[in-house]
Amino acid sequence: MTYQGSEFQGTRQDATIRETHDLIASDKVEGTRVYGADGKHIGSIERVILEKRSGRVAYAVLAFGGFLGMGEDHYPLPWAKLSYDEDLGGYRTEVTRDQVENAPKYHGDDEYDWNRENGRHIYDYYGVPPYWM
Repeated sequence: MTYQGSEFQGTRQDATIRETHDLIASDKVEGTRVYGADGKHIGSIERVILEKRSGRVAYAVLAFGGFLGMGEDHYPLPWAKLSYDEDLGGYRTEVTRDQVENAPKYHGDDEYDWNRENGRHIYDYYGVPPYWM
């Protein structure tokens, strides 16, 4: 397959692809359930936060609490804390719901300051090296 201008020559791919054996589109990740080590649902992925330059996934923002999506809190979770579990059809983490509920968070539609200091606080809380290391 070669690239010429705005089109690939050779096999064309469907631009609406959402999942392959190894890849998944971000819109399909959003809304996926997250389960703790005990297999209990602890939240759902609201959004995925990417590092602009490298393309690495930095965080999955978990959402839970509230009622019908209103009043939910948002919990940035390092992507390194998640692994996909095909049997559950969602992501598994060893983090418990209690740990997440006590983790750094932001409320409802509040803006979150995605800076290195706050990032360091999140990664320290979960005990993993920051994505930028």
